[in-house]
Amino acid sequence: MKLLPFIFIILICWIQLLTHTAAQSCEGRCGGKLAECSCHSTCESLLSCCPDFKQFCLEISPHSGSLLGGTDFRILNVVFNLSSVLTCRFKSEIVTQGYVDGDGVGHCISPMLFESGWIPFEVSTDGVNYNRAGRWLSVHHSKLSAVFKLLLVNGTHWQYYGTPGVGGILLMVWNASLINAERVNIELWGYEETGEPYSDHWRSDWTYLYTVGKDVPNNGAFSFTPKPSEKPLANWDIGSMRVSPSTTSDGARNVNALWSGAHALAYHLEEAFRGDSAGWALEKCVLWDKEEKRIPSFLPEITDCPCTLTQARADTGRFHTDYGCDIEKGSVCTYHPGAVHCVRAIQASPMYAAGQQCCYDSTGAQVLTGDSLGGSTPDRGHDWGAPPYQKPPRVPGLSHWKYDVITFYYCCLWSDNCDYYFSHRPSSDCRTYQAPKAASVIGDPHFITFDGTTYTFNGKGEYVLLQSAAYNLTVQGRTEPMTSENGSVIMATRLCSVAMREKDSDVIEVRLTDRPGHLQVLMNQQELSFSEQNWIDLKGVFVFSAVPQNVTVMFPSGAGMEVRSRGGVMTLTVLLPLEFNSQTLGLLGKMNDDPEDDLTSSDGSVVQPSASTQDIFAFGAGWAITNQSSLFTYDRLHLLNEYYFAPKHDPSFIPNFSVTEDPADPLLEPTLRMCSGIGAQFCKYDTLSTRSLELGNSTLLAHRSHAATMQDLQPVVSCGWLKPPNHGQKEGTLYLEEAKVSFSCNKGYRLHGSQERVCQADGRWSGDETHCVTDDILGIVLGSVGAILALVIMVVAIVLYTKKQKRERMKDKGDTVVYQPHTVNL
Repeated sequence: MKLLPFIFIILICWIQLLTHTAAQSCEGRCGGKLAECSCHSTCESLLSCCPDFKQFCLEISPHSGSLLGGTDFRILNVVFNLSSVLTCRFKSEIVTQGYVDGDGVGHCISPMLFESGWIPFEVSTDGVNYNRAGRWLSVHHSKLSAVFKLLLVNGTHWQYYGTPGVGGILLMVWNASLINAERVNIELWGYEETGEPYSDHWRSDWTYLYTVGKDVPNNGAFSFTPKPSEKPLANWDIGSMRVSPSTTSDGARNVNALWSGAHALAYHLEEAFRGDSAGWALEKCVLWDKEEKRIPSFLPEITDCPCTLTQARADTGRFHTDYGCDIEKGSVCTYHPGAVHCVRAIQASPMYAAGQQCCYDSTGAQVLTGDSLGGSTPDRGHDWGAPPYQKPPRVPGLSHWKYDVITFYYCCLWSDNCDYYFSHRPSSDCRTYQAPKAASVIGDPHFITFDGTTYTFNGKGEYVLLQSAAYNLTVQGRTEPMTSENGSVIMATRLCSVAMREKDSDVIEVRLTDRPGHLQVLMNQQELSFSEQNWIDLKGVFVFSAVPQNVTVMFPSGAGMEVRSRGGVMTLTVLLPLEFNSQTLGLLGKMNDDPEDDLTSSDGSVVQPSASTQDIFAFGAGWAITNQSSLFTYDRLHLLNEYYFAPKHDPSFIPNFSVTEDPADPLLEPTLRMCSGIGAQFCKYDTLSTRSLELGNSTLLAHRSHAATMQDLQPVVSCGWLKPPNHGQKEGTLYLEEAKVSFSCNKGYRLHGSQERVCQADGRWSGDETHCVTDDILGIVLGSVGAILALVIMVVAIVLYTKKQKRERMKDKGDTVVYQPHTVNL
């Protein structure tokens, strides 16, 4: 019986190959989850892995941990001999020592890495033959669950330690069960990046500095009072604490350990810092300023910020919550005082891998560094790193700390010299920001195109929702018939699965499950778990899922897919940047601001939105996919029978194209009472056709949510930042259309130009630039001019008098004088 799953999956692979789907199969379409082969996603892999059992694909727990390494993870699907000596090899080059516990369970230790995402690893029992393989998820520290890291209690106290008025005890806590030892060492490690920036010789590394606590009980907490070290430590201004078994040697790498996040090492800086922290920090700030002037500027290539908080939170394809300033978690914005929420550009800039950060105040307006210490700041190192990671400035978190965070301490927090910092990290305002456009699939299902056309298509099958040849982006949807509470089939369908890929990215599929409100996420047919972290870096795509009913998928093009489970149906919202204009086809329509051609068929013909429901049904059927182009997984028998071996559009399924509003229907009155305003028509159809007020209400809320998103993404005119005049002030920090900024001058100065300026609809400020000048500035100018003229006259008089005296002397001597004209040069 144990061989049946193997045989079943292999048969599926061969069937696909025999039906001319080899190319698609090799990219992960063969389906199934096999315990020993769960990490293989292609039929070739299954065929090479499963029949002879020479290579097993390992299931592990936990499946993720900090990219700094040290996680002890268990191998679940293999029993090892107690005498086996395990060796674990990551990326075919980094070797760590594993072990077998008393129950025959194998363990590996994750290594120190400089990248996030899935890391392949292999296991050997003889140190030579690595015949078992798996994958490990390396996670950025800020995206890792708190239970899996060393926490610094009161991080601000740690990072200001040594500055005037800050001292005393420092405390750290951790989950003691994650360190396989009764006693532990507490160590401090320093991080640095060396070599010429943006060259092949740019390197990053960790260095063991010293042990804070030696052979202390592993009780999950440790505190200490920092003391001056005998070692010179000024080269390391940032680093991390590490707790590891006391049986390991000091500074040993790739051992079972927990790490804190990177932080400023203010508690061990030299006496110059303690004696004059502001002076010491200013010197560091000036050195950084000189280095920034020497290396290339990344500012011209970073994306512009959204104008408002609502835009920033709605543009989920290009921006994501900054974990250090999140309005959903109390807006603890340590580095952005006055802000309530910040977002980061998801994708790093193309050449320099730089990041963009945008912060907003309680009114929803963007905070700019020209007005506030808490303003938005771009980053030379994107906080979340950038593929291919590993080398500066692409190392997740650490490059950002090196070039953007610790320098903020130097210039702004440890000294009052933020002008240096903001000259290299000025806020990007939103004058060139262009909001994306949104399209949605809601209810059973109804479509809202990018240009606002609405229609209903209740076909059963697998269809192209969106395709863009220019960006090689494909989004496909699977629909299935709905059932009533008594189990009978309803002649309407619902979206039950969405699969997507951009270029050569991993294929992401999100589908409904039998658990209400829960979505399943597959990557190349294999289920992704979000139990240990809610953000996963994958090949050419990021996936975020904070709760089981919501999934957001983000591609490098800026395309974002939001999938929600509501009322037993799936809702999809697709967000596309304006670069996709005239570059889309499919059931979500052409994105070109022309609703009349939204229903463009796969053959190029256009169906008018006012066409009959039967014609629109035929239009939708024409967008059925093929087995060769399918991105879906067929890992269940009913999926094979109903979708893989059946027509991609089921011609036998004829939905109800309309519903009758029968006054005698007891459901009509509550339906009409509930379904009003935006989305009322879809709400009535869904409620009456499915006999479910819950579904109708879900459709209504989904439609209203789409409308709210469209409202949030409305274009906003910005006139850009206005600086206050020298020797004066300004009132107003909002720079959007109709905003007013007024100016005043200090005592003894008079205002020239416009006292108030208004942001106009054309993106320009009204009035003239404002200056503050002293009241007697004109007298000073006229006095200076008069003095110069008097000097000129005096010089001319002296020259002429001297010539006259010379002629008279020569005449007295009887000489003949011939006068030659002169030009006097002054």
